[in-house]
Amino acid sequence: MKFTTIKPFLNLVIIVMITLIVTGIVLSQFTNNLFVLLLVLLTEFVVFMSLLHYIYDKYIKPIEKATVTLDELVKGNFRARMHHPVSGSMASLLMKINSLARSLSEISIHEKIVAEQLTTVIENIQSGLVLIDEKGYIHLVNKKFLSIFGKLEKDYIGYLYYDVMEQEKLHKTIQQTFLYEENVKDFVTLDAEVKQYFEIVSAPIFDERNIIKGVVLVLYDISDLKQLEVMRKDFVANVSHELKTPITSIRGFSETLLDDDLKDKEIARQFLGIINEESRRLQSLIQDLLTLSKLENEDSKLELTLVNTRKLIDDVIPVLKQQADQKGIQLIIDNDSEIDFLADLNGIKQVMINLVANAINYTPKDGRVTLNVKEEQDFIHLCVKDTGIGIPKEELPRIFERFYRVDKARSRNTGGTGLGLAIVKHIVELHKGMIEVESELNTGTTFHLYFPK
Repeated sequence: MKFTTIKPFLNLVIIVMITLIVTGIVLSQFTNNLFVLLLVLLTEFVVFMSLLHYIYDKYIKPIEKATVTLDELVKGNFRARMHHPVSGSMASLLMKINSLARSLSEISIHEKIVAEQLTTVIENIQSGLVLIDEKGYIHLVNKKFLSIFGKLEKDYIGYLYYDVMEQEKLHKTIQQTFLYEENVKDFVTLDAEVKQYFEIVSAPIFDERNIIKGVVLVLYDISDLKQLEVMRKDFVANVSHELKTPITSIRGFSETLLDDDLKDKEIARQFLGIINEESRRLQSLIQDLLTLSKLENEDSKLELTLVNTRKLIDDVIPVLKQQADQKGIQLIIDNDSEIDFLADLNGIKQVMINLVANAINYTPKDGRVTLNVKEEQDFIHLCVKDTGIGIPKEELPRIFERFYRVDKARSRNTGGTGLGLAIVKHIVELHKGMIEVESELNTGTTFHLYFPK
């Protein structure tokens, strides 16, 4: 029991003692009987103490409990409650204190949930975020921002932004936000192992009086968009170039034939052969572009049917074997068993033809191309291996890009469009399969394809 709480009770006890002393002095004037005097004083003491006990238990003790409970609430312990049996006005006080405690507890829980949700959102958004106060000190940085710049939270929190942020564009964006009190956008490029591109947005934070209290800086990773933009530009440039080459040849040779009036039959036949070849190449390019466009369409669907691996190989090998024989390349088929799996027959045929034809084109005379099909757990494993020129390690990540050629001269000489592997990749992905490549320069290349059964 605190002294401040019990002090009124002590005062009452002192008053009772003084009253008893005064009563004893007064009674001693009327009687000399000590027994009677003590009996009266004892009776008076018992009555007064009973009254004091009642007052203490009824009023002072509940107030003491209420004070302790309120102290706990002030300290932030919102689970504190009063459990003292009282009635009347004190009961109303107890109920109100407990009701206050419950309300504070609910508010505290709600604030904690909101704070946790906000922290979860801030820490898991895929954009870098920084919170800066009106004096320029950093108060918050999220995980994404730290991962972008490869630093720790302690490197930023409590520091002025221009002391710890190295990028000049970030400084400029924040300064303009403070100066003009409006959203400011810009772009920044970070030179890392792989270039990263970011859109930076700086927005002012205002209080209820519309006075700026700080700035929130957000970095959006637009590297994928930038890459798509580059790929789009490359695609347009490549298509233009690929179409221009055969069209120029066709036009040039046809104009020569017209000027010559077909007098020299041998030259005319030779030129017509070239025109025919270039027309075939142009047709092949357009067909591949249409195929790729269809595969890249979000609504593109596979015509699934039960495909037998032995029949599949029997259908595609004759054409490929003729191509291999013309180059003096040994074509080896390794398919000991018949396996049935669900797939798009035309798509799988195109994958097999593209890969084996590529292997033949890039393998020198007396080389080998091996086609292997086998069953592995939940997958059909199709493997195309050659002993060709191979692919440089640094080129491997790009071989599935449209119009990308490792050896441009050889690809054009063999009639390749530069779209074959891009088509293969899309067909495999539509089947929810996987494709892997192993290659060693001047040794050979192996493509591993896995189709779910």
